[in-house]
Formats: sequence, structure tokens, C-alpha cells
Amino acid sequence: MKKTLLITTLLISSITAFAQKNTSQSYIEQFKDNAIEIMHQTGIPASIILGIAMHESGNGNSAIAQNLNNQFGVKGGGGAVFYKHQKKVHSAYKKYDSILESFDDFARIITHRQQLGHISDQLTQYDYEKWVKGIQRSGYASSKKWGAQVLAIIRKYQLDDLDQTPNQAQAQTVTSTADNPYLK
Repeated sequence: MKKTLLITTLLISSITAFAQKNTSQSYIEQFKDNAIEIMHQTGIPASIILGIAMHESGNGNSAIAQNLNNQFGVKGGGGAVFYKHQKKVHSAYKKYDSILESFDDFARIITHRQQLGHISDQLTQYDYEKWVKGIQRSGYASSKKWGAQVLAIIRKYQLDDLDQTPNQAQAQTVTSTADNPYLK
């Protein structure tokens, strides 16, 4: 009886470990410093960066996040191919070499796309609600519930606290436009 119980417990724990997914908290811990750094370079609130990434990627657990490193649901790049359950999947989503490349491209899109670039000129890093509304109005997402869903994530995990958090990058002198890849 004890051996059966031990084997069952080991089997369940190994299955659980294999199927373990990112949680919201682990995703925040893993990427909050990157979001804060991008905020200091671009003015896009860290809460917006993380909230949208968490929503679009399911905390990094979605198929496009896992297979294409695409955390923001960005389409384009000629399409990408990946395998899911041993089947070839052709995707309209952009493939990135790394997750951080996905974060950088999101910042570039928000600051450079014509329909989005004006938002960063008009708002500060403390206006996360206006950022969400502006991004939604620009057509970033087609769902009418998208903005409310992103705001719910930001509020639930108090991501707006990151918009206020000083770090070493904030203490340094702001780099010039020539040195900042997001402002080129």
C-alpha cells in the first residue's frame, strides 16, 4: 500500500512539474526589470508593457509566445511556421529570436507607428489608463473588451506600482536621442 501511494505521488508530481506553466507572478518577476528599463528609455509605462504582454501571451504560455517568442500578438514578418502536437502550423504572427526582442519591438511599434506614435508624445508614464484607451482606439486590438481586460490585469497585480519604481537607470542621465534606439 505504501509503495503504491509513493509511486502515485511521484507520478503526479512529475506530471505536474512537466505541465507547469508560467503564473502571473512568475511572469511579472521575470520581466518587470525589462519593462521598467523600456519605460525609462521610451516613456511607455511598465504597467502597459507588462499588462499587454501578460494579456496577449497568457503569461508567456500561449502557442505564439512559446514557439515564436511573440509576447504581444504582433502580426507580420512574412509569417512563421512552428509545430504544435506534431502538426505544422503556419502563423501570421511575427517570430522573434528572443522574448526580449519581442519587448523591444513592441516599444518600437508604440513609439514609431503613425497611429500609435502620438500617444507617447501626449501622455506620461503615470497615465496608464489613458495609454490603454489610446492604444485600443488606435486599432492595436480588435476586441472591444481588450482595454478593460488589460486594465483589469494592471489593477489586479498593481502593475502601476512599477511606473513609480525608481531604479538605477532612472538615476543615470537620460541618454540622448542619438544613443537611444527607441527614439531613432
